[in-house]
Amino acid sequence: MLRLWFGAAAVLWLVPGSLGSAARLYTEEDPLVILSSGSLKSAVTNSSSAWLIQFFSSWCGHCIQYSSTWKALAQDVLSPSAGPVSAPLCKEEQEEHCQSYKMTSSRSLITVINCVFVCVYTHSGADRSIPSVRQLMVNILQNHTKLDRPEHCPPLEPYSSAQLLPLLGQRSDHYTAIIVEEPDSYVGREVILDLLQYSGVQMKRVLSSDRPLLDTLKITTFPSIYLLHPNGTHGHLHSEKLLRFFFSSLLRTLPGVQRWSKVLPDNQNTEPWRDFDRSKVYTADLESALHYLLRVELATHNTLEGEELKIFKDLVTLVAKLYPGGGSVVKLMETLSDWLLSMPLQRIPYQAVLDLVDNKMRISGVFLGAELRWVGCQGSREGLRGYPCSLWTLFHVLTVQHDANPTALENTGLEGEAVPVLQVMRRYIRMFFGCQECGRHFEQAAAASMDTAQNREQQILWLWQQHNRVNMRLAGSLSDDPLFPKAPWPSPSLCASCHEEKNGVHVWNQDNVLRFLRHHYSASNLSPKYSVTPPQLPAPLVPDPAGTSRPREEHRGAQRSDTEKKASTWTPRPGHQAVKGKERGEVVGMGGGGGGVWILGLGFNSVDMSLCVVLYVCSCLFLMLLCFFFKVRSRRWKLRHSRLHV
Repeated sequence: MLRLWFGAAAVLWLVPGSLGSAARLYTEEDPLVILSSGSLKSAVTNSSSAWLIQFFSSWCGHCIQYSSTWKALAQDVLSPSAGPVSAPLCKEEQEEHCQSYKMTSSRSLITVINCVFVCVYTHSGADRSIPSVRQLMVNILQNHTKLDRPEHCPPLEPYSSAQLLPLLGQRSDHYTAIIVEEPDSYVGREVILDLLQYSGVQMKRVLSSDRPLLDTLKITTFPSIYLLHPNGTHGHLHSEKLLRFFFSSLLRTLPGVQRWSKVLPDNQNTEPWRDFDRSKVYTADLESALHYLLRVELATHNTLEGEELKIFKDLVTLVAKLYPGGGSVVKLMETLSDWLLSMPLQRIPYQAVLDLVDNKMRISGVFLGAELRWVGCQGSREGLRGYPCSLWTLFHVLTVQHDANPTALENTGLEGEAVPVLQVMRRYIRMFFGCQECGRHFEQAAAASMDTAQNREQQILWLWQQHNRVNMRLAGSLSDDPLFPKAPWPSPSLCASCHEEKNGVHVWNQDNVLRFLRHHYSASNLSPKYSVTPPQLPAPLVPDPAGTSRPREEHRGAQRSDTEKKASTWTPRPGHQAVKGKERGEVVGMGGGGGGVWILGLGFNSVDMSLCVVLYVCSCLFLMLLCFFFKVRSRRWKLRHSRLHV
């Protein structure tokens, strides 16, 4: 356990030629560190971590049965500090390693601390449950000598009232959490190890037999947590359930408590901070996801054709039909969807899509903010969270909206798929998502288990499960935000009934999780705070009795707002050069007060999309006829010229 709780790791040790057999028990997708046959010694030598290592044989029936427990144990104690628990393969090729560690059984566990302190255990007893092995590891960490103790291993021994009572009322720069428990309880030590990778809180453990402390703090239930705040105040920390997972989650979410960051401290966020409620979903995040998707990520494709055009059409249709709340974003996506479906072409330039997204035609009610406003997805530093967070949020919302509106996708071509939101998400990530490695991981997960989701409820839960798996895989990496550390979601503070404990291990109540997800991502739980307000378009011209045209309202010559200017101003995107005038698609000299849209190289000044398509098709036919006419004329001229020479 060790690497999970304080930087320990165990290894799945594969030898040349044994990958196929070993892979049946452990794979790269499991929460285990997998090393080659020659990596064991180099990995643990001079390491400041402790490693728990299982030696196994792939043909051993006990090892095969125990593999699921080993994986669950790794997941249960997994901490982002380092890799998870893993297991080496002990065969003839590793005989020297087995002898050096005095291995006598394929069911042996060893603990290596700094390659100095080595304990060998043969797990042949009946009690091989996760809590039993977890407690065994706690005992190892607590009982080995100080000389062999890893530098990051925390003290697990209980404190006394004489040591803790003087801290009451004292100011400090951190929280102090006092866990009071029965002498035979392991909850306190497990919570201490869970919080080892977090700053801003110090953990102390006290036994229930310390009467002076209990009387002073008025503690009567065990286990419980008494919290000393940095400002000197103190009191009980309320928990819905007296379980390790609840205690650890509550302490991790205290203000100022965050995971130790591997990012350079001078890489600060320059964006203004936006206060938000974690129980809400913000439309600003959804709009920012669409803005980045349509104006940045899609811009890497100069043209859309074939499969990528089909995938893009499906995505636009999905969002147009399922995006909650209506409004200008829905109208934009509906307009874009109708335009894409009505286009008789198999190849569309990206610039045409961009012009429509930017509403160069000045269609009333169509608008998508051209800026990023992360709220629930904002990060503590630039580059953290942001777009990936908002894209997950968008698809979570779409799965819940599909569940609430099962007939919304009828007659779209997507209604025949059992889980259309997941399938469209899978295809989009494979084709367009900017992080290829992330896309590869998602495709592997989809190929392995997406077919198990066969209805709308399973669609919601599958996406939630995959999101949690990704969070656990990336926890502690450079992309993990220390202020918003990746952890199992929803937290107990958001949904206490979603969490339970079975045989000493945390489990999810999926019925309550589904109920929570349906509410959390519903239209009624969307907050419009921080969303970009659509600009007021110029009023249409109407004739007056004097025979002149004037706007319906006054202030015709008033200056446009900054937001309106931004919406109507063309800016170059990645892969496109900045040009001026008609070359960039502006329509110059057209009356009526409305702008134009540059669709496939032709300027139109109309608010009727169908008319645009008709005009475009007619223009194409006219150009084809013109080319044919000049081609015939050219042939006749050449023939006549040749006759004259003869």
